[in-house]
Amino acid sequence: MFHIPTFDPFAQAEVVSAGQLLRQRHEHPNEVLYIDSGRVLLGVRDEGQMRHQLGVVEGPAWLDAAFVLTGQPCCVDMVADSRVRLRRVSLLEFRQGISALPGSVQSLVRDMAQGYCQQTETAVSRLAQDAEARCAQWLLRHAQHADNGTMRVTLHQRKRLIAAQLGIAPETFSRVLRHLREHGLIAGTGNVLNLPHPTALQVVAGG
Repeated sequence: MFHIPTFDPFAQAEVVSAGQLLRQRHEHPNEVLYIDSGRVLLGVRDEGQMRHQLGVVEGPAWLDAAFVLTGQPCCVDMVADSRVRLRRVSLLEFRQGISALPGSVQSLVRDMAQGYCQQTETAVSRLAQDAEARCAQWLLRHAQHADNGTMRVTLHQRKRLIAAQLGIAPETFSRVLRHLREHGLIAGTGNVLNLPHPTALQVVAGG
């Protein structure tokens, strides 16, 4: 993910098993994780499962140093993909190690960290946009003209089945529908959804 020179002292190493959540999205780390060995998946989880994978970190490497350096919360979930040997470094030790670097190197490291965080945030944002686009496309594809001249969609299947067709989690599907509702692009309750602004919905769908 992000490399800077190692420094001592390190905390005692520990081993975690595959599937363990090491960092959660929106979490502000209170320590820095250094991976001695093993693989860690970076991505977006939904309902406890990694739904969208954005990258892989293989030790030896710093795992969440970029977010700590920029003071930002983690924008991805980090899950052990194998047996992982890691060390937890306190924020104080980490910052002391950074401050010991030459000033020009510190600036370079922070700039690299900022760039990494921005790229990662963009990737996560595009995932959300992609889910919205797929949902909007599905709604338009299944829309029918109502007697009053408007368009509406009747949900003949359970939302979890529709979400499966779209390749997203049911929770994501519900969140997208809520977002579209808040922006006035869908209305109605129950199994019938009205589409008051199909042209605007077409924009969300990407066409």
